[in-house]
Amino acid sequence: MRLSSFLAVFRPALPLILGLSLGCSLSLLMVSWTQGDTDDSCRDELGNGRLFLGRGDAQRDSRDGAADEDFQPRIVPYHKDPNKPHKKVLRTRYIHTELGIRERLLVGVLTSRATLNTLAVAVNRTVAHHFHRTFFFTGLRSPKVPHGMTVVAHGDDRPVWLMYETVRHLHQHYGSDYDWFFLAQDDTYMQADRLSELVGHLSAGQDLYMGRAEEFIGGEEKARYCHGGYGYLLSRSLLGRLQPHLDTCRNDILSVRPDEWLGRCIIDYLGLSCVEVHQEMTYRYFELGKNADPEREDSAQFKNAFTVHPISEPNLMYRLHKRFSQIELEWTYLQIQQLQMQINNLSDLTPEGKSGVTWPIGINPPFKPRTRFEVINWEYFTEEHIYSCVDSSPKCEMKGADRADVNAVLEIAVERLNERYQPQLRFRKRRLLNGYRRFDPTRGMEYMLDLALEAYTQKGHSQVIAKRVNLLRPLSAVEIIPMPYVTEATRVQVILPVTAQDQDFVGNFLDMYVMNTLDTHDNVLLTFLFIYDPFDAQRVSQTDVFAGIKAMIGEVEKRYGDVKIPWISVKTEVPSQVKLMDIISKKHPVDTLFFLASVWTEVNADFLNRCRMNAISNWQVFFPIHFQEYSPAVVYRDQQPSAASSSFASESLRDGHFDRHVFDEACFYNADYMTARTKMAADILDNEELLESMDVYDIFVRYSGLHVFRAVEPALIQKYVRRTCNPRFSEDIYHRCVLSNLEGLGSRSHLAMALFEQEQANST
Repeated sequence: MRLSSFLAVFRPALPLILGLSLGCSLSLLMVSWTQGDTDDSCRDELGNGRLFLGRGDAQRDSRDGAADEDFQPRIVPYHKDPNKPHKKVLRTRYIHTELGIRERLLVGVLTSRATLNTLAVAVNRTVAHHFHRTFFFTGLRSPKVPHGMTVVAHGDDRPVWLMYETVRHLHQHYGSDYDWFFLAQDDTYMQADRLSELVGHLSAGQDLYMGRAEEFIGGEEKARYCHGGYGYLLSRSLLGRLQPHLDTCRNDILSVRPDEWLGRCIIDYLGLSCVEVHQEMTYRYFELGKNADPEREDSAQFKNAFTVHPISEPNLMYRLHKRFSQIELEWTYLQIQQLQMQINNLSDLTPEGKSGVTWPIGINPPFKPRTRFEVINWEYFTEEHIYSCVDSSPKCEMKGADRADVNAVLEIAVERLNERYQPQLRFRKRRLLNGYRRFDPTRGMEYMLDLALEAYTQKGHSQVIAKRVNLLRPLSAVEIIPMPYVTEATRVQVILPVTAQDQDFVGNFLDMYVMNTLDTHDNVLLTFLFIYDPFDAQRVSQTDVFAGIKAMIGEVEKRYGDVKIPWISVKTEVPSQVKLMDIISKKHPVDTLFFLASVWTEVNADFLNRCRMNAISNWQVFFPIHFQEYSPAVVYRDQQPSAASSSFASESLRDGHFDRHVFDEACFYNADYMTARTKMAADILDNEELLESMDVYDIFVRYSGLHVFRAVEPALIQKYVRRTCNPRFSEDIYHRCVLSNLEGLGSRSHLAMALFEQEQANST
């Protein structure tokens, strides 16, 4: 199975839905950073965080009752001084940096060397991936750090020292990147979605110390500190004000508990006490009793808790996570039902009335094609076979993911029928009579099942009946996979291997290259790789088989004076793609972006830009699937294509197919190729013939660990050509070459018509 990577993933977050056919005036301020010093008043206001007034400032500056609001916008006018010299404006890479937009929440987990590989790992596996960033702070690092965790070791296991270093580290490295900081112990279970929702409702910019309020030892004062076992929330502004006093607190405040030490420091120097309620938002927590069973906890305090403490072992953490996931799922189902009822009730007020409500309620209606070409076909299947195959065969065996999908649909269909009709009727599946499915991109995967069911009554009577059910596996929101930053300004180094048999196609390649890159001044370089067999290499001084191509290169260089097209000569009996790339790789810098082309490739700007965007250094390589035109002798036979057909073919893809068997074209960085080849070195020692049995695609799949992006590329269109398949290559490569030639002759309809006409000619 070839690997592929996708930028957008449709995730079916909701379960299958079953239906039965039973007869039934503010102005925007834009800020830019400039080089050099400036005394701009606008910059001073922003730098001091005074763009918005706080509650106290609003009370002093307002006399008309506006002091009841949390914030008042303040317009800072921008006046350009004509006497000052012009300064170069430096724009940031991302707009959120320029606008000062920060992430909402950073989570820090206080752990230890003894529990780093147990409780901390449980925290990381259950909730860490739900937060934007999670750090694990410890005094001393374990000999082996768990995989996939960001661990920060401070070098001292004393609890108060660990708290001091953690707060200082958060402010120093992330104080300007996040609005809120949540600290908890590794024996605390956190409900990530609820904590994120909590900070989403709190106003950033205010000093806040929020958690479970606890009395100090003695309990004489009213001030409270936040218990570390249940976690506590610190605002960015509080962290900034606390930073200058941390050293004094470390030296003057004596405490055994780190959470009590932090609370005392905040109270003494900032005058803030821990609160459980702020801006009508309540911090909810639950104290888990000894030997408690999470599956039996059913109180409202438990179900609504943000954090649960104490957690004695990792297994208990996983059980808690399972229990809270069930609670969230039940709450989601309840919300869906309530929303469906509201939509159904409000449908009376719409112009269509009740008839305008589509099934399932709340899901997009089915796609309505405007022409016959937009009709979505239904796939017919049974429990053993599917009648819509990838290779265009009329019938193929149901296996793999298709079988698992159909089995799951059948199981859920019977389960939902029993939920609806029990206890009056109970159903058991006998067999699937007919099955249909189609993928609707506006709503999801639709199923239509004709089931033979054995229905049982309460008295034990049974009867076999046939029922048709409709099911839908709806699509959730599109999940965007974050990708590293890339640019379309990267230089592309085109590598063109040429053998003696390929010379006739080089002229067309050069013409397209000149027209689409040199005439448009695209940032592209070209290098020829001439592959001599041993016989031609011996006669190169008398007769050079590539003399004609070198003459064409000279003409191009003469026409474009600043263009140089170098070439490299190689002698080999077996032109292995990997051996050729080894030679090219050594002659270019590690940051070179290669486009490995073939003589039938027509280089154009659209594809080069996609090559730059899809090949990402140390992340992803791109292997496009070009569009191969069919053989004109088969498609048109004795007839020449009309002018209308030719013009139509130039505007869209026609009379051809995407050749999945060819891996000649590739876009990748030299550094990624060198890394993969280094990992391959050990296997070559055991098997020297490995290089000839693999191509560059296999190298990246087996040894790189990168995303291998394999996708159709409509901008790469190749004329029909019968490739020469070298039998000295590996069996897999040779077999792919033969299949490419066979499937490139024509479609099934074209081949059928050719055979039909031939039979008619023979019969007459």
